[in-house]
Amino acid sequence: MENNMRPADMQRINTPELAQAFIQEQLEQVRAQVGNKKVLLALSGGVDSSVVAALLIKAIGKQLVCVHVNHGLMRKGESEQVIEVFRNQMDANLIYVDATDRFLDLLAGVDEPERKRKIIGGEFIKVFEEEARKLEGITFLAQGTIYPDILESDGVKAHHNVGGLPEDLQFELVEPVRLLFKDEVRVVGKALGLPETMVERQPFPGPGLGVRCLGAITRDRLAALRESDAILREEFAAAGLAQQIWQFFTVVPDFRSTGVRDGKRAYDWPVIIRAVNTVDAMSATVPEIPWAVLQKITGRILTEVAGVCRVLYDLTPKPVGTIEWE
Repeated sequence: MENNMRPADMQRINTPELAQAFIQEQLEQVRAQVGNKKVLLALSGGVDSSVVAALLIKAIGKQLVCVHVNHGLMRKGESEQVIEVFRNQMDANLIYVDATDRFLDLLAGVDEPERKRKIIGGEFIKVFEEEARKLEGITFLAQGTIYPDILESDGVKAHHNVGGLPEDLQFELVEPVRLLFKDEVRVVGKALGLPETMVERQPFPGPGLGVRCLGAITRDRLAALRESDAILREEFAAAGLAQQIWQFFTVVPDFRSTGVRDGKRAYDWPVIIRAVNTVDAMSATVPEIPWAVLQKITGRILTEVAGVCRVLYDLTPKPVGTIEWE
């Protein structure tokens, strides 16, 4: 885009009225830019891509083609929510690709964190490229670039891992929220009618649960991770903690410990709870969770999640510890 600098006098979008004004402005700009051509979007289900999808559906309808790639490393219910919200409720032109086996087969036996990240990111680009080549008449690529991406990358950041597409697939970009900060994107998302759970979705790493299933990823540990994470989110929401804590999740390491279940020796995994508060993610503190909440979460995980015999709470601030474990 030719204008990637936020005007000094640009008003902060912090009310529904300002969000609606922004939406109307972007609808006109998108329609003027796109005309009757088709637009492709990698729809991850994250805040930025979801808001862009909702905005473009409103602007150009079926001219937008959304591709959601499920790499098998999503949190519980996330791909299902993308299908429900965009295909079933918004009648989006949505292509759903279940590439779970493809990703997990490539990741089998890989325990080095950076190699895992490269495999996941690289394979995502391949899957997206394959889907893009099946389509005809695509002229534009929509991206969920937001203003911090521009500031941090000295230009438009390749968002959602699609920056590595081959030269012959370098479409013209459509980036309707590129001048917004994350909090403004959330306000616009609410004004577009997206569900609260999607608009307030926590930061989620590109490799997904791949960097929380520590070491070499196995399907059984991945299942334990997904289920324990869902329990944590349910109980934090029920206790009114979900909006008070910046980020929280579970981690399942690649080792076992001794336990006792039904009067017999068990040799199962621990689940580690990680919760942090931060302003800029450069440093982070660990919140004090009510003991009764931790007890309830522990009881549910030990009862409901197969293969787990311990629950731990990570008390490490950043620094020294990073927010993610890998």
